[in-house]
Amino acid sequence: MASLDQKREAFRKYLESAGAIDCLSKALIRLYQEDRKPENACKFIRQVLCENCPTDEQVVESLAELDEARKRIRQLERENRGLLLNVRRTASETNLALDSGLAGLAEDETCDSLLKKHLTPEVLETLKELKTPAFKSTLLDCVQSGLKNRDSHVGVYAADPMAYSVFAALFNPLIEEYHAGFGPEDQQPALSWGEPTELENPDPEGLYVVSTRVRCARSVEGFPYHPRMQEEQYEEIYEKVRVALADLPEELQGELSLLNALDASRKQELTERHYLFKECDRFLDEAQANRFFPAGRAIFLNEAKTFVLWVNEEDHLRIISMQDGADIAQVYQRFISALETLGKQIPFQRDERLGYLTFCPTNLGTAIRASVHIRLPKLSADKTRMEEAAATHKLQIRGVHGEHTDTSDGVLDVSNKRRLGLTEFEAVKEMVDGVKALIALEKELEAGCGAGNEANEAVEETPAAEG
Repeated sequence: MASLDQKREAFRKYLESAGAIDCLSKALIRLYQEDRKPENACKFIRQVLCENCPTDEQVVESLAELDEARKRIRQLERENRGLLLNVRRTASETNLALDSGLAGLAEDETCDSLLKKHLTPEVLETLKELKTPAFKSTLLDCVQSGLKNRDSHVGVYAADPMAYSVFAALFNPLIEEYHAGFGPEDQQPALSWGEPTELENPDPEGLYVVSTRVRCARSVEGFPYHPRMQEEQYEEIYEKVRVALADLPEELQGELSLLNALDASRKQELTERHYLFKECDRFLDEAQANRFFPAGRAIFLNEAKTFVLWVNEEDHLRIISMQDGADIAQVYQRFISALETLGKQIPFQRDERLGYLTFCPTNLGTAIRASVHIRLPKLSADKTRMEEAAATHKLQIRGVHGEHTDTSDGVLDVSNKRRLGLTEFEAVKEMVDGVKALIALEKELEAGCGAGNEANEAVEETPAAEG
């Protein structure tokens, strides 16, 4: 107890020597004076204790000034980012990068990209000085990813909508090879959804297909693509989408979230469940798809988690309808409903010959990718047979985590390869018919393994011949 009294006495002496007791006494005495009693006792005591303390009004004013200063700092940082990202190579630097890049492709014997095949010295000489009229895109803007990543399959991205015509000497033969002979004289059919109910469930027993999705890419009229996009343009596209989403039917209503508003755990959860896109891989990064990231990047997810919209990922918009199982008709009908609603509010880029225009030439035309995640352990173990089947049925097979990912675990992402030169309905049906064929092959391999096992069991059960 004596120790506690000593501490109290020491504290009293400290307050007295510091003048705190005197200040408090004056303030409290003032509060006893009825004629001079302040309205706010705590505020009065605070002002007495600190002669230099700001008033409440001064605090409010200072906070407002601080807020304005922070806004100005953000604006300056934004302007600085814009200046840095808009530094352009000189014509001689651009030509040097193209020449050295072409030489690098030629020297790399492992490179078999479509860029290497179609960017010949003659084509380079024809295109290297050209620029698109509206956005001043160069050939280098379109091929920089493929020059850097020589393991690309394609290696070319359009820097803006006009790139397809200005750099047609490169794009046309590349498009013709990728899209099964779609030549310069061919034309994309008019939009045709077909009848969704005519699409048969490829796995009615639910033994192979894990989930089904139909997605498409769309570019907004009046905007370039990533290499020439500005920060405010990403935000303008986001705002157009935000307004248009209000008109979605009730079953598609949900929440639109900017990426920078999602915390790390929520991002991870959405990514692992295949709802959210990751930051761009090295192929898209070199194509400038991470430009001003994460400005304007957003995700919309409906309450049932069957409709997803990605804003400013690889393309301006990615519209996705998805669900567990193999009911492709239901997935496709939902997809059509969403896309028609958005199209009434947002004008999409469409070319008379190439159809809907996209950042990557592989998505031109319908821009539709219909796909399933499917378990085919026997077929996936036989790479040669799997690749032959994919080629026969015009399918693309990759890992479930996207392009350039592994397929070794037996679960595959299978989609239609062709997007251009056929209708929307035909593109989806091509995937459905191909998946049916893959399932038939898997069953055939399963039956073969079963027959082999039965034969082995018969041998084991047969008594050894007497010698």
